[in-house]
Amino acid sequence: MQIKSVKIYTVEGGGLRPVLVEIVTDDGVSGFGEAGVAYGYGAPAVAGMLRDMAAEIIGRDATEIRTIWQDLYDRAFWSKGGGAITFAALSAIELALWDALGQALSLPVHRLLGGAVRRSVKVYANGWNHEHDDVLRWAKAAARPLADGYTSLKAYPFAHELPDGTFRHVSARAVDDGRFRRAVERVKALRAEVGPEVELMLDLSGGLCDDQLIRFLDVCAGLDITWIEEPLDPFNLSGLPRIAARTGIPIAAGERVYGRAGFRNLLDTGAVSIIMPDIGNCGGLLEAVHIAGMAETYNVRVAPHNCASSLCSSASLVLACLLPNTMNLEVYPYFSDQNTYVPVTENPPEREVRNGYVALPDLPGLGAVVDRAAIAPFLAADLSN
Repeated sequence: MQIKSVKIYTVEGGGLRPVLVEIVTDDGVSGFGEAGVAYGYGAPAVAGMLRDMAAEIIGRDATEIRTIWQDLYDRAFWSKGGGAITFAALSAIELALWDALGQALSLPVHRLLGGAVRRSVKVYANGWNHEHDDVLRWAKAAARPLADGYTSLKAYPFAHELPDGTFRHVSARAVDDGRFRRAVERVKALRAEVGPEVELMLDLSGGLCDDQLIRFLDVCAGLDITWIEEPLDPFNLSGLPRIAARTGIPIAAGERVYGRAGFRNLLDTGAVSIIMPDIGNCGGLLEAVHIAGMAETYNVRVAPHNCASSLCSSASLVLACLLPNTMNLEVYPYFSDQNTYVPVTENPPEREVRNGYVALPDLPGLGAVVDRAAIAPFLAADLSN
């Protein structure tokens, strides 16, 4: 199985910009992977990094996944120390290699890595109220995911909608008094709306300074919040123990942490109860398995971050079912509401949620059936010898 060509797709639609890579072998097998930078800045940069890395792997044995990963990591130079662009490209290539191997052997990737420890995983809904900028409608929007069978929801109490319809997190580490009070009323209204049985997670995206953060955590103390996500900027590891000492709410973090070394530093703070590696930017599938194994020795659970195309959702589902310390998995069930949304796969896991869980398929590779017609217009590069 020699790597014959590498194709890069820069998909755009529905507010997302997923970057996909297809690795084609000399015997006609294809494997797909995705770089986890579908929103914010970075998609063109990752496509460029994939071009650079493709030149290093074309002609190599596609079954030597660990050797290829190690060579790319060591030779990229900028991989050392982490970084979203390098690690996202590395992740996409590694995922595509696993998918190709599974396709060639007609086996699911989870079988190649020793077998799944669970056949389904609990999922939580995100992105269900982004279009609301008030308190009441923001909370009442929970009726939709609850009706669709979700029993676990995540929300951004401090984020707001701009006039152009875009979604904005806190800027400059603070909000004005009005927006602070609105965030407080939002979480109170949401808990009242969903009742005591539904899990609620709150994502702060590292946006607040300590004064507002501590006041907000005090409000949340009596609302049975499952976790507070990214209470501090991802660089501020030393501040996490201070915040953990001020609240009884578990802290989750890690979507903007890269590689085993990055997660070791996060875990060494002793402040995080849930880590959130993103399979599309933490270094890939096997790296995520290593990260989760390390987390288990710290008595920490794993809730994989997932905010990209349905291809990344399929890969994240494989990861979640491989890990003994999985807590749950993030999904955005309503991305497809957008008229311009691009259905990257024919079998998105988001369509398969039943009673708050999604089952692991036994299809070859990563379990995703890529919609080739949908992604064809977004082919940005076809690289070969």
